Amino acid sequence: MIWLGPAGIPTVAKGSSSIDGIKAVSELKLNAMEIEFVRGVKMGNEMAKKVGDVAKELNIKLSVHAPYFINLSSAEKIKIEQSKRRILDSVERAHLMHADVVVLHPGYYGKLDPEETYELTRDACRDMIDKMKSKKIKDVKLGLETSGKHSQFGTLDEVVKMHKELKKCVPVVDFAHMFARELGRIDYGKIIAKLKKLKLKHYHTHFSNIEFSDKGERWHLVLDKKPPFEPLAKEILRKKLNITIISESPILEQDSLKMKRVFQRLGYSF
Repeated sequence: MIWLGPAGIPTVAKGSSSIDGIKAVSELKLNAMEIEFVRGVKMGNEMAKKVGDVAKELNIKLSVHAPYFINLSSAEKIKIEQSKRRILDSVERAHLMHADVVVLHPGYYGKLDPEETYELTRDACRDMIDKMKSKKIKDVKLGLETSGKHSQFGTLDEVVKMHKELKKCVPVVDFAHMFARELGRIDYGKIIAKLKKLKLKHYHTHFSNIEFSDKGERWHLVLDKKPPFEPLAKEILRKKLNITIISESPILEQDSLKMKRVFQRLGYSF
């Protein structure tokens, strides 16, 4: 099964609420949407339940993106605790709306070496997982996103290693970020081969085109440049992946529809 949809409310939605966005996704005949809490968790629990009910009724697969203001490897303990609180708030809403993953950017290396950064991030994730268990939240995973800048924690190897230690942490591959971090190189076959070894039932990913510098990611672009999408689509179909691909393009759902047409041209029926 392939799920496609935008990171946030479609540009053609009739209103500005998440429910308006889900309805627009359904009308466009897409089947996924990522709820964006990137500027803060401003949705209450009752609204999260309503959002989940509408998505379930329309058969739209939901995910959540936690706030950007997160650093699980900060030198300041208070910032780590604040980051965990923002993530756990996102998890609570995700649970209520039946979303299966909360995507997050774990943090930065700063003055630490990669192993020290990994250990701090792992300890923070373990603590959050324990808190999720205490609240009986079993249906939501922490999605550690591959990062687009060399200063950020989040290589594919790091997020894969984290999953091997903590099963409730899953890798979220942002193909554009990986392309930027590798300065214009990407091997879809190699990436998917690493993911397949994890034997996950479902893979959550992001895709767009991207502008980058020698430091990595600069900004996301419309889907007509690089990295190319069709080779990835072919690899997904070849490996028969159960996958969600969220469009982080500036034109959101329009590029999700472009991805859908690519899959259809390759013989996949939605």
